[in-house]
Amino acid sequence: MSLRDIHTPVLLERCIELLAPALERDGAVLVDATLGMGGHSEALLERFPGVHLVGLDRDQDALRIAGERLERFADRITLVHTVYDGIAAALASAGFDSADGILFDLGVSSLQLDVADRGFAYSQDAPLDMRMDQSSGPTAAYVLATYSEGELRRIFERYGEEKLAGRYARAIIAARQVAPIERSGQLVEILVAATPYAAQRAGHPAKRVFQALRIEVNGELAVLERAIPAALGTLPIGGRIVVLAYQSLEDRLVKRAFAEASASTSPAGLPVELPEHAPRFRLLVKGAELATDDERASNPRATPVRLRAAERVRADR
Repeated sequence: MSLRDIHTPVLLERCIELLAPALERDGAVLVDATLGMGGHSEALLERFPGVHLVGLDRDQDALRIAGERLERFADRITLVHTVYDGIAAALASAGFDSADGILFDLGVSSLQLDVADRGFAYSQDAPLDMRMDQSSGPTAAYVLATYSEGELRRIFERYGEEKLAGRYARAIIAARQVAPIERSGQLVEILVAATPYAAQRAGHPAKRVFQALRIEVNGELAVLERAIPAALGTLPIGGRIVVLAYQSLEDRLVKRAFAEASASTSPAGLPVELPEHAPRFRLLVKGAELATDDERASNPRATPVRLRAAERVRADR
């Protein structure tokens, strides 16, 4: 199966449309902060022949696959192994001090979901790894083996918005006294057994817990909270950023960062807005855009997406 077949980029044409005004000049710099398997980047490189891509990913398998997919653009791409809050350093390492367009496609990638032994999917039995960068950091199995009941409850509530967080934390503590929880199949069995029958009808019991573990293992929200302001800081006037988020916690962080960047800082009561207090960015879409019904039908991974976009209109002081 070709790379085009295994990965369908979400909201591709809308992303291209929003980034186009910033990428049409020769020498424009595009940062794909979540390169994945390179689907969005491939289309943008094809559409804008004067663009140089700086592609970031913490997943070395993704960088390898994207490098193969984008090989025909080798003289126009720089791929960097880094987490996306390192965007400024990644640009500098590629020889640039700013980016004209930036794309974030957040969450777990198609590659990570589809490769069973990564442990991201509750529908497949695999070692409980869940690291986006398998070269460093603790695994999900480590979290389950070492966190206290209170710590497990906290991450399930905060990162999974799980109503049964306390029940699941107690069940995990009890189960690990009997045997280490090292595989996704084991964890699913524990969660299903701890879930009242009525609650099981509301969705798979493991969905929110697996999300919470993945976020904890990869520090996703803390990284994102640093990454969006860092990315905004690399954009010149006319530069644009597009962010695709797939769960409410991510989207709230993006919404808040964009709201702050697009707000006036004028003190209350001033009769006119002074130039130095004018917003630095303008929002390009109203609220968060969703995928169309047709795209959701053809690409189910587009179902939860929320798109937000902004353009710099004033330099920082």
